[in-house]
Amino acid sequence: MSILTVKNLTHGFGDRAIFDDVSFRLLKGEHIGLVGANGEGKSTFMNIITGKLDPDEGSVEWSKNVRVGYLDQHTVLERGMTIRDALKGAFKYLFDYEAEMNELFAKMGDVSPEELEKLLEETGTMQDMLANNDFYVIDAKVEEIARGLGLDEIGLEKDVQDLSGGQRTKVLLAKLLLEKPDILLLDEPTNYLDEQHIVWLRRYLQEYENAFILISHDIPFLNSVINLIYHMENQELTRYVGDYDNFLSVYEVKKQQVEAAFKKQQQEISQLKDFVARNKARVATRNMAMSRQKKLDKMDVIEIAKEKPKPEFHFKQARASGKLIFETKDLVIGYDEPLSRPLNLSMERGQKVALMGANGIGKTTLLRSILGEIQPINGSVELGDYLYTGYFEQELKTRTSNTCIEELWREFPHYSQAQIRAALSKCGLTTKHIESKVDVLSGGEKAKLRLCKLMNTESNLLVFDEPTNHLDVEAKAELKRALNEYKGSVILISHEPEFYQDIATDVWNCEDWTTKLV
Repeated sequence: MSILTVKNLTHGFGDRAIFDDVSFRLLKGEHIGLVGANGEGKSTFMNIITGKLDPDEGSVEWSKNVRVGYLDQHTVLERGMTIRDALKGAFKYLFDYEAEMNELFAKMGDVSPEELEKLLEETGTMQDMLANNDFYVIDAKVEEIARGLGLDEIGLEKDVQDLSGGQRTKVLLAKLLLEKPDILLLDEPTNYLDEQHIVWLRRYLQEYENAFILISHDIPFLNSVINLIYHMENQELTRYVGDYDNFLSVYEVKKQQVEAAFKKQQQEISQLKDFVARNKARVATRNMAMSRQKKLDKMDVIEIAKEKPKPEFHFKQARASGKLIFETKDLVIGYDEPLSRPLNLSMERGQKVALMGANGIGKTTLLRSILGEIQPINGSVELGDYLYTGYFEQELKTRTSNTCIEELWREFPHYSQAQIRAALSKCGLTTKHIESKVDVLSGGEKAKLRLCKLMNTESNLLVFDEPTNHLDVEAKAELKRALNEYKGSVILISHEPEFYQDIATDVWNCEDWTTKLV
């Protein structure tokens, strides 16, 4: 049975086409991985099927009474709401249903015996529905999911506005899982999740009996939970049975077959055109030339999509720094309350340090304290000499109406337009992306723009806070290569061991010194 049917979907932003006559069907119990390079339209597709965005053409039809759950990281959590309140919000429809049932109970004293019998039957059905949807064990379900994602360690009475980006994502994900929708729509759910809770989510999705569509660039995670791949490329959506690795092998074979057929057809076209040109003027061969021309006119010409630019990351090197990068003396980080015990840390030139550990324990706070962006609660940080620092923040809160070109030009006004375009292209952005407003770009495209700014600034210390969030597989692999090649020093926060293990000379587990329970 089809839960979702998408027919002839066409959509774009300005003159940039995203989908062209795309069709899609989701069946009960399917676990789908939605994959493709940054900017191919994965998040746009999610926004269209959830009704947040109207397509230019085509239709989206859900089967009746289907409850859809969408992990949207832009959801607003209101101040004054506790984590417990937010999670209980998953059951709002049940609380509304209970209120409706209680109204029927209130009517029972004023009706005839026949009507009373009908009301008793109706309220009995409603009570069964509430019981089947865990209404009478809501508190236990909230505690169970909160434990699985580590929210109990933060404290369920904590105000949602005081949470870090990772903790906020956990709340939204926990609320979604509590809703037990008929279909889950998950857009990069492992972003901001720490390793322990990625393991928990993997197990949850493996056992999930309903359908889901998952966008993720974390290939090991994706492979472990899905049984179908839909690949988005060149405004098309193609279905592949199996996991991502199987998709890749089939995709490569198909690509080679199309390229071989294209070359063969182009050779045939060239020969036919040559024959027509040489023989159309001669009376003896004119009919043969016309026959060849008809064949040319009827030919279904194979087209190969233009190769998109692959990212090439190279970070400009400043002069060498002093031997010491930084040293802390009894440093206590935090805002209103301490997040760490007194820290005595040091880093020397050439070290590449990965910071790991659960969300909310102060990894970003430590980075910002070292860089002097926030004042520590106690202690001091001594920075080394001749430091030229490039900082990639986890979240940018400022919005801009600039295009990519304007945004980069603002930072590098001495560049010519050709240099600006070349720099953006090297980061894997196409002409359409380069000329688009930054606000309409995908998360991955925005990340590439920020990396472009870093690449064109001389540095000898690079500081990255979750740089792989939103980056596609190719960009992630290229960033890994570039950081291995980089001769300067690196401090990196990441929850992906596959990414940081080959880069880091040292791994610091922040759970060893946090004051938070983990």
